[in-house]
Amino acid sequence: MGKTTGFLEIDRQDRKYLPASDRIRNYKEFVIPLGEKTLRDQAARCMDCGIPYCHNGCPVNNQIPDWNDLVYHDDWAEACRNLHSTNNFPEFTGRVCPAPCEASCTLNLIESPVTIKTIEHAIVERGWAEGWIAPQVSEKKTGKRVAVVGAGPAGLACAQQLARAGHDVHLFEKNAKAGGLLRYGIPDFKMEKHVIDRRMAQLEAEGVTFHYNAHIGVTTKAKELLAGFDAVVLTGGAEKPRDLPIEGRDLQGVHFAMEFLPQQNRRVSEEPLMNVEPILAGGKHVVVIGGGDTGSDCLGTSFRQGAVSVTQLEIMPEPPKHENKLLTWPDWPLKMRTSSSQAEGATRDFAVMTRRIIGDAGKVKAIECVRVDDKMQAIEGSEFEIKADLVLLAMGFVSPVHEGMLADLGVTLDKRGNVAADTATYKSNLDKVFSAGDMRRGQSLVVWAIREGRQAAREVDLFLMGETLLPR
Repeated sequence: MGKTTGFLEIDRQDRKYLPASDRIRNYKEFVIPLGEKTLRDQAARCMDCGIPYCHNGCPVNNQIPDWNDLVYHDDWAEACRNLHSTNNFPEFTGRVCPAPCEASCTLNLIESPVTIKTIEHAIVERGWAEGWIAPQVSEKKTGKRVAVVGAGPAGLACAQQLARAGHDVHLFEKNAKAGGLLRYGIPDFKMEKHVIDRRMAQLEAEGVTFHYNAHIGVTTKAKELLAGFDAVVLTGGAEKPRDLPIEGRDLQGVHFAMEFLPQQNRRVSEEPLMNVEPILAGGKHVVVIGGGDTGSDCLGTSFRQGAVSVTQLEIMPEPPKHENKLLTWPDWPLKMRTSSSQAEGATRDFAVMTRRIIGDAGKVKAIECVRVDDKMQAIEGSEFEIKADLVLLAMGFVSPVHEGMLADLGVTLDKRGNVAADTATYKSNLDKVFSAGDMRRGQSLVVWAIREGRQAAREVDLFLMGETLLPR
């Protein structure tokens, strides 16, 4: 612990954003990094608690007090090594993770946690700038071939760990580029895609073979993988969106969020739009149904496309501004949060149910809503309408897509429709077939996907070799 009284002497200071009026003019990242001295001061606030709850708050169990101490003592290279010992892609989590570690920080009891996410981001970016992050090529090859299906964060983490263990890893991705929702869901203003590209170059140098435009179960029979590989890991994500089966759902201008967001990401990356009708918010009144992160991404994208107005609706009641720390800490609390996209001018409304979508000449023109009580029952006489030219459904994802690969393989599904595999072995009901990430656990965070990819890689290595040195 570098500075014993640091948390008493130094106030929390975090990164700031460019003004909304400036940042909505483009799709570039807009977070302003802290200076090196400020970062060292912020790292000095870490208390090095007797029981560091941030370890458990972080799904990959980052050794947060350790690299805070290293940053304070100006040993950035060792901090970078320590950070990568538990997290393959800290530049991803340093940008898009909601930081449950900060909610678990002891200083969060006084609502002033250590700026863990900011320091993590600074460490990894320093690592790239200094050339400390390089391919780790295995000196010994096992002769075992492993197929990983799905190049999202779970698949990427799994593939990298297995390649470093000496296996011949082939990563199959249905899209033209790797990244999964990191590339095709999360907007560029939250994470520019060169951040993914430099990691892909590292994985390729470590021996991972990428197969793009390879839609297993559609363009390639899934069972062919069983014949050609010693192990198969399913990391395809949870891509089946929750629908809204109400009157007017089929009107022109009503779309899933994941029909809307990937289009703009492809425009920014100058990828073709795959022969689909363009969905654009420019000059329109936009209504986003769903109050989570995907809904926020729709808000920010709509503002940048030039929407006239953007309204976000949430069926749940408005959460409290402050949680009861004595009841919730160190767990992730339910409280009012405002994302950067919501702060760009969106109208937010809570406890609202959409009853029907109103159209004119086959196109959406409004939605009819009603307010609900705490039991999700409609309140009589509370009906109202909202003008809408574009309605985006961002109500989460219910399961992986069953048609195609999962149906062809015949894997057992759990009660929620995910691939049935436990966290002890990550094995499915099929011999040599494993599953990790959202395809196994359901819709979740990037950091959970990385954790599961790493843990599944260890279990695959153990299955193939009878022993393993990969970390759990």
